[in-house]
Amino acid sequence: MKKYKVFILIVVIGFNSCNDFLDVVPDGMPTIDMAFKSRIQTLKYLATCYSHMPIHGHPSNNPALLGCDEIWTEILASGARMTYNGYYIGLGRQNAAAPLLEQWGAMYLALRDCNIFLENVGIVPDLQEWERNQWIAEVKVLKAYYHFCLVQMYGPVPLIRENLPIDVDISKVKVEREPVDDCFQYIVELLDEAIDEEMLPPIVYDVASEYGRITKSIALSLKAKILVTAASPLYNGNSDQATLQNRDGTKLFNTTPDPTKWEKAVVACKEAIDACHETGIELYYFPNIGTVRVGDTITTQMSLRNAFNERYNCEIIWANMQSITGTDRNGLQHMSAAKLDNQWRDSFMFGAFLNAPIKIANMFYTDKGVPIEDDKDRDAGKLYDFREAQEADKLYVRMGETTVDMHFDREPRFYAWLGFDRGIWFGQGRINDNSELWTLYCRNGELDGVLSGYGPYTGFFIKKYVYYMNTIPNLSSYSTTRYPWPLMRLSDLYLLYAEAINEAEGPNGANSSELFEYINRVRTRAGLEGVKDSWDKYTNNPKYNNQLGMRQIIQRERMIELSFEGQRFWDMRRWKIAQQLYQTPIDAWNTKGSDRDAYYTRRVVSEPKFGIRDYFWPISDSDILNNRNLVQNIGW
Repeated sequence: MKKYKVFILIVVIGFNSCNDFLDVVPDGMPTIDMAFKSRIQTLKYLATCYSHMPIHGHPSNNPALLGCDEIWTEILASGARMTYNGYYIGLGRQNAAAPLLEQWGAMYLALRDCNIFLENVGIVPDLQEWERNQWIAEVKVLKAYYHFCLVQMYGPVPLIRENLPIDVDISKVKVEREPVDDCFQYIVELLDEAIDEEMLPPIVYDVASEYGRITKSIALSLKAKILVTAASPLYNGNSDQATLQNRDGTKLFNTTPDPTKWEKAVVACKEAIDACHETGIELYYFPNIGTVRVGDTITTQMSLRNAFNERYNCEIIWANMQSITGTDRNGLQHMSAAKLDNQWRDSFMFGAFLNAPIKIANMFYTDKGVPIEDDKDRDAGKLYDFREAQEADKLYVRMGETTVDMHFDREPRFYAWLGFDRGIWFGQGRINDNSELWTLYCRNGELDGVLSGYGPYTGFFIKKYVYYMNTIPNLSSYSTTRYPWPLMRLSDLYLLYAEAINEAEGPNGANSSELFEYINRVRTRAGLEGVKDSWDKYTNNPKYNNQLGMRQIIQRERMIELSFEGQRFWDMRRWKIAQQLYQTPIDAWNTKGSDRDAYYTRRVVSEPKFGIRDYFWPISDSDILNNRNLVQNIGW
């Protein structure tokens, strides 16, 4: 990587006009010396380092959204409102000639700018020492994160510890990939440098101007996640990657699992949790005050729904201010919202382009807090039988309406995060559960069904993305409440901790009480009993007593709790279970059916493709051609 004396400062788009830091628009100075001549100019360059954060909250940019099997859409011949590159990844169309949604060049550009900052921040004359140290720590965390983004995508990568001078010998520029263990070690070293020297603030003191900037809790939580990733089967003892090596014979993957990696992850997770608790980060619970007054059922659903999309809420550890959800009609809120009110029948602001497959809807627990297939009181063979909603169902399914059995007696997260035919939808102007709440009518020709070729593809709306106070003022607009994409929530960290304990010592070791405590905290907020109580009472298989069974419980809990947040995509890769999950095809209702029987006909709309090679991105053929020291990932 070359160290340029002429460079470009990238405009940073912030959350709103009052966000002073993230709304910085640099002046475009011609030399590095000019960029670091004063505090204000250096602050602009710090903003540039943040500006490289990936756009996680847009389906056209984040491969972990459409590239997985939990969100599906229909490719439109015309009138498409997004690019389908992530979707094509899920269909197995990734390639080395022009890799889809690759981050190789973008992340190395980010690392170059981070290194420029670190190499020059020391010369700024009017910068106080404490602030200089804080900014250095922030950029070290960003540098660690950008390296981690590369490792997630590509596995072993070249590490950019420092920029090379422009007059360096050409052989030094042609870098090699470094072993994956060395990559994780360097990333953690960067984080430790930022954490150990107490340079990072515990919290941001001005939410309006500094939200999204790195804090100590963010750095510790990122370290925990990275160490859990490093300990996971994809990176820890991966024999499938045994033949990947540099041209000099250096092996790039270890093939023997190292159990001490899980032990380190346990320590890191607990340290991060303690730091979060000390700074007031806690699981979000809907306050149910003011103009919104609802009963326990809707309150629980709103605690779950708003934990993701209530901006600045107390559960969010790190929010990506470069990725604001709700800013455009091609974003997640517009493309997941329902019309609900017949006066907006002709509006094309919506269309429910992004849907969840039936297989994902079935992933959620029953109201007993266990999988449908394990619930001893539930006949899994009758999930698609018809059933009429009664008085007891009225806050979940419109009373008197008929739908399928799978829509009844499900856990609160199912109702909080998914919309379905004849299902209740709280919010969007109706915020009192004593009044008549919105109902989704999804059959062909109905309000939220397929109209003029647009409409739901699988039959399950992703309600999780849609803020409950959004309103529709007219046919051509949608008034959204914008929120930054949550990169990490406390429930994520809790479940990482439970996973690390189980992998390090099983469910009956010295930390077993902590394991069950933290997974049960997530379940309690979701309105469910604890793991032991649920599996003892409602299943014939209390599998939490062994490591494999507990692993399955934790993995499913993560896939439910973090559904549609881009976590499943990376989790199923690091667990090395993607091939297993992709064996189940993408299924959907026949949304072009206009009557009940026709609509509730299951159909297979796609069969995702996934092989060993798909665990990692290909490096572009052009990059391999330009640098013969780079070796391609297996299978590409």
